[in-house]
Amino acid sequence: MSAPTRTIVLWCPDWPIFAACRELGLDPALPIALTESGLVYACSAAARGDGVARGLKLREAQYRSPALTVLDYDVSVDVRLFEPVVRAVETTVPGVQIVRPGTLAMRARGPARYYGGEDAAAQALLATMTRLGVPDVRVGIADGPFAAEQAARAARATPVGIVAVGTSAAFIAPLPVGLVTDARTTTLLNRLGVRTLGEFAALPGADVRRRFGAAGAFAHDRAAGREQTGVTARTPPPEFEVQQEFEPPLDRIDQLAFAFRVRADEFIDRMRAKRLVCTGIRVELDDERGGHSSRSWLHPQWFTPADVVDRVRWQLQGTGTADAGLASPIVRLRVVPERIDSTGNHEAGLWGGGPDERVHHGLTRVQSMLGHDGVVTAAIGGGRMLADRQVLVPWGDRGPERTGDRVRGAPWPGSLPALAPASVFRERLRIRLVGDDGASVAIDDRGAISTPPARFAVGGDGEAPVRAWAGPWPVVERWWDAEHAKRVHRFQIVDHDGCAWLLVRDADGWWAEARYD
Repeated sequence: MSAPTRTIVLWCPDWPIFAACRELGLDPALPIALTESGLVYACSAAARGDGVARGLKLREAQYRSPALTVLDYDVSVDVRLFEPVVRAVETTVPGVQIVRPGTLAMRARGPARYYGGEDAAAQALLATMTRLGVPDVRVGIADGPFAAEQAARAARATPVGIVAVGTSAAFIAPLPVGLVTDARTTTLLNRLGVRTLGEFAALPGADVRRRFGAAGAFAHDRAAGREQTGVTARTPPPEFEVQQEFEPPLDRIDQLAFAFRVRADEFIDRMRAKRLVCTGIRVELDDERGGHSSRSWLHPQWFTPADVVDRVRWQLQGTGTADAGLASPIVRLRVVPERIDSTGNHEAGLWGGGPDERVHHGLTRVQSMLGHDGVVTAAIGGGRMLADRQVLVPWGDRGPERTGDRVRGAPWPGSLPALAPASVFRERLRIRLVGDDGASVAIDDRGAISTPPARFAVGGDGEAPVRAWAGPWPVVERWWDAEHAKRVHRFQIVDHDGCAWLLVRDADGWWAEARYD
């Protein structure tokens, strides 16, 4: 068996926290936790000092650290912010493999020869990371990627951990066996008295393969320092993003949009040369006061240079006008493609795009004149009340998964099941619902009606008989919040024409929420 390849691993501790803080402008020194599926995915050093750990339930984490700032984990932020770091490292040491966002692996032989030793190569990498503003970076060098990563994680007094040639197996021997095996195998090995990598490596290889299969044999080789996988250097992707700096800074939207037109043409032409189209971009703006604005934009088809300029203008303009001044002059503008597709997937049919293409061009033209929010389409959001589920999305944007505190697709106890009414009133209609004795139908605290409904009237119209009715069904929201708590009852009736109505009873009386046309 050939000798293991000397490997350098660069590790950025708490990279998900660092990336999220840089994206949102937060201080990484604060107690911060990123959550995924209700569990802590990553946490800052201050949060760990309060007892927060990965895998902890959110409620327990907030109990341990009352000042904890909780954010949703977004893997796209990790990947996007790590890409500039990878490109900068490739200028120092070529042939980089991305292990995960925040961790890089590279062969040590070439950099050690170029810089005059392994430690000198590690110092060059640390200098590069310092220029990028990434703190507390660790570098490990050992025989193989796994041992090198453990050396980086074990470095405490100095940021560089170097394991001598041929001693990687002895270095990783005291480490827990769970580093190379899954949870089920780890539990089984612990029951057998095998708790460290050294104890696992001492087992006969044939017995390990027979008991745990190929995955167990691979873990056994790694525990013994016999790594079969080396560094697979990535091929750097082509650079499509464009950036323009303004000197002097520009403080008018129309001037900035006009100045960026040439770079917008370059942005689209680079992708066209590779037979690619862009369906999603991110526009980043830096102003003279140090402020940063970043927003992602989607397109229903693909971006043209004019579309890119429009998005830049809309992001600067907001609800103002194109000739308005800015609060702070812009010094830098950067456009990054986020969604790229082959042109073959967007070719027009044999007979052209037909009505859809004409509709798209018409709506895009109107949107360019009225602004991003000037043309909207209807989308379905989350919520219990039907009016809450109506969401208007600007033309070209994806329907939001989250609208305020309403999440689409979430389990909404008390929401109306399918099929939904055809007509939903954005402004609810006042209803009079009375019984045979002429008294208004009331609902007590236990959800029982005072009298069966016999007649109803919409607004000032005359009363009409009720042929059938069903309900009531209570809907209770935010019962723990006295200021925002809501308690209503749903009710269904069928009028004399056979038309069904969805009614709502609250503290102010009866209302018509929708109609089943």
